[in-house]
Amino acid sequence: MPPTGALIPADAPFSAQQESWLAGFIAGIAAAGRRESASATAPTATIDVLFGTQTGNAEFLAGELVAAARTRGLGGTATALDEVTPDQLAAMSHVLVITSTYGEGELPDNAALFWESLQSDTAPRLEGVRYAVLGLGDRGYDDFCQAAKLIDTRLEQLGAGRLHERVDCDVDFEDPAAEWTTTVLDRLVAETGAKSTDVEVDTAAAPTRSPWNKRNPYRSRLAVNRLLSAPHSAKEIRHYEFDLGDSGITYEAGDALAVVPLNDEELVGALLEHLGATGDEEAARLLRTEREIRTPSKELIAELAERAPSGELAAVVAQGTRSDLDSWLWGRDVLDLLRTTDPATAPTLPELLPLLRPLQARQYSISSSPLAHPDRIHLTVASVRYGAGQRRYEGVASTYLADRVGGEDATVGIYVQPNASFGVPADDDAPMVMIGPGTGIAPFRGFLHERAARGASGRNWLFFGDRNRETDFVYEDELSELRTRGVLTELDLAFSRDQAEKVYVQTRMRERSRELYGWLEDGAHVYVCGDASRMAKDVETALLGVVAEQRGRGDDDAAEYLADLRRAKRYVRDVY
Repeated sequence: MPPTGALIPADAPFSAQQESWLAGFIAGIAAAGRRESASATAPTATIDVLFGTQTGNAEFLAGELVAAARTRGLGGTATALDEVTPDQLAAMSHVLVITSTYGEGELPDNAALFWESLQSDTAPRLEGVRYAVLGLGDRGYDDFCQAAKLIDTRLEQLGAGRLHERVDCDVDFEDPAAEWTTTVLDRLVAETGAKSTDVEVDTAAAPTRSPWNKRNPYRSRLAVNRLLSAPHSAKEIRHYEFDLGDSGITYEAGDALAVVPLNDEELVGALLEHLGATGDEEAARLLRTEREIRTPSKELIAELAERAPSGELAAVVAQGTRSDLDSWLWGRDVLDLLRTTDPATAPTLPELLPLLRPLQARQYSISSSPLAHPDRIHLTVASVRYGAGQRRYEGVASTYLADRVGGEDATVGIYVQPNASFGVPADDDAPMVMIGPGTGIAPFRGFLHERAARGASGRNWLFFGDRNRETDFVYEDELSELRTRGVLTELDLAFSRDQAEKVYVQTRMRERSRELYGWLEDGAHVYVCGDASRMAKDVETALLGVVAEQRGRGDDDAAEYLADLRRAKRYVRDVY
């Protein structure tokens, strides 16, 4: 993912607010039978729904699947994959797995331990298990739905019987997920003899759902757009505040906000000019509002390579490795690729549109608390700008917010995406360690405001850093005030370019190894937010080193210690 701020990966939580499709989802599932109430008789068969999620999407679908199964006379529970041992899995009869893919084809954080044990030579045979897998992912990535593919294959290798073929969902997953659910439940009913209840659900007791979602975003007034980093910083980090008005939108510290952007008119104009289009066509409107024109799709790359087999792109595709292609594509957008194609063989505007992916909302970690700011949602976003000479490149959503939303009445399409697994401890006395360099500080600003508003007594420790203290110490005044008030107990800073030897947050963690381990032993919850490709991995390595050094029992013991923290939901990450 591009580093456009505290972005949330493709597994952004499927919000409880997505009522527009959810009604049809449940209705379709329940078509063959009427819904049961709380007073209905016990189910005639039981299923286990296991989910792997980075930020809540698969978890929400798992919960909805269990609810839908009950309308069909099936009992069941939704459980995170890491909470299930291989022996427990072997004792289950019908297993439905819903999992996203994180990073470069990796298992989500709450499924990594499950996958490790499932791969073991000691994993039990599963001949008595019937299963089906639903994958959530993004076709823009080479390892599309890789986690689902791995689990599906391994379950088959261990002897489990496939109830239904795996379905891999792209970013617009609602309809295929609903179809998969309906088909799987139909087969389960047929296999188990479960019978739908004749009692209607008491819908009056159901929670009220907000209508705001990705198909119907709320038009929010952008009330604040403030530069946080110094004008002469190498970065441009901004603070935004969105007015919730009478929307009825609610949120929690740690949730994400999806921003629906519009493409840059200048880039759209350059594309239309290159294609020889007037700009008045319906297709031109789609370029502005509904198609991704920054990041070339796989379909476009393949098409252009086929149209120009002797061109540079075709040579890289045919002879290069994946890393070679990634390197060649780095920084290039759709216009760049079209300009490398002979105009005689280049696609026309109508031919180009089907080759472009839908323009997606960008999700950012919310940097406020509803207890402190119930009527607004805050974001902390780095504006992406790079390039020189004739071409300057800009992030789609980050510069849309920074440059192209203006005026008193300027509005932006938004909707909240809850992140059930990433929030302050329920126990106000529990210590909290937060590691968030750069815009990774976003959710932790919200956490600190949340704990202050709750009057929580638990200690709070923040590790924060960036390039230079003078230009990049965002929210310095706020953090100083929180320290003065006693809300922020410890603050360790790492500004990498302020000295000859680079210093990072993981450096500070190692320097305070004894104290950090002491906090862990006192029950601290550890949170990490920021870049997944390097920072999050380096932080985990440092954390393992701290544990190994302080316990003195070796690397395997440290790994198991950290695994226990994961199982207890005391080590969670919001990385992108």
